[in-house]
Amino acid sequence: MPALLDSGLPTSEEARLTHVVGNTPVVWIDAPFTPDGRGFWAKLEGANPGGIKDRPALHMVRRARERGDLRPGGRIIESTSGTLGLGLALAGIAFGHPVTLVSDPGMEPLMYRLLRAYGAEIETVEAPAAEGGWQQARRDRVMQLLSEHPGSWCPDQYNNPDNVAAYAPLAAELWHQLGRTDVLVCSVGTGGHSAGISRALRRHQPDLEVVGVDTVGSTIFGQPARPRLMRGLGSSIHPRNVDHAIFSEVHWVAPGEAVSACRAMASSSYASGGWSVGAVGVVAGWIARTRPRGTRITAIFPDGPQRYFDTVYNDEFCRDRGIEVSPPPLHDPDEIIHPDAAEVRRWTRCAAVVASEER
Repeated sequence: MPALLDSGLPTSEEARLTHVVGNTPVVWIDAPFTPDGRGFWAKLEGANPGGIKDRPALHMVRRARERGDLRPGGRIIESTSGTLGLGLALAGIAFGHPVTLVSDPGMEPLMYRLLRAYGAEIETVEAPAAEGGWQQARRDRVMQLLSEHPGSWCPDQYNNPDNVAAYAPLAAELWHQLGRTDVLVCSVGTGGHSAGISRALRRHQPDLEVVGVDTVGSTIFGQPARPRLMRGLGSSIHPRNVDHAIFSEVHWVAPGEAVSACRAMASSSYASGGWSVGAVGVVAGWIARTRPRGTRITAIFPDGPQRYFDTVYNDEFCRDRGIEVSPPPLHDPDEIIHPDAAEVRRWTRCAAVVASEER
């Protein structure tokens, strides 16, 4: 068995709640993507209480407390579309901090109710910013709230390096569970888990290949900003935690393709999730079909399906938004030679990945 990376297990005084995060399972997925036994390993981060962002929420809060940036009883204030909010609510309870979360009208009703149940206060911005859309509007409101609450602290998930460092334990788990990974497939939003997992694994595997999965309408990899239906991946701003240099290629996936993949994986493997999971499944399945047999592919599934019962798994929601639920895409993606070569509207691949300042 390969040597373990630093596990990052919580200390005894933190174990009352934080020990339930981590050590998530992996599962093999072939159907519906591959007919001949090829497939990929999926890391099921939905087995955490709130999903993959429980890890950075706890780590960022812990480190801020150690540095004195977050004082005992200080308020945590952050922008979120949902998943990090669940993690911060958990951290707030575990470490004794009130939590205020800023979201927008796109937050699912279930997520809103869950966060309130976990004791978080929620602020909803009413209009997108002229530049940066809903994300920038939320961040602007966070800055206002920080000034109104002396002693408060913002994790700043988009730019905080502790967000990246939080994923070393996840990499350790993968190394223990699977050993070598040839291709790592990650959705990209804040950039935290793609950067954190790949950096830790590359200490053992310098040749690890990393494939990024984005959504149409996202600016992260050089496409123009457009209104985005899918939440949990993509961005209308440019997070500093996105490490463009780690990716060998990027894929953009559209909502209908993600929905179809989510539903197909649920019925064929019982392992599924939300928008990010569907998009990652589309890409990981294609890689499994097209790479040489024996290539070990690992896909990160950030959450489970439960919070998406009234979106991804709701026929009326999909119909009202023009999403046709069809068999999952088993064809090849469209190809562009450079991120600004064309505006993508469906599943598209690009092997040229450049940082924002190089576009």
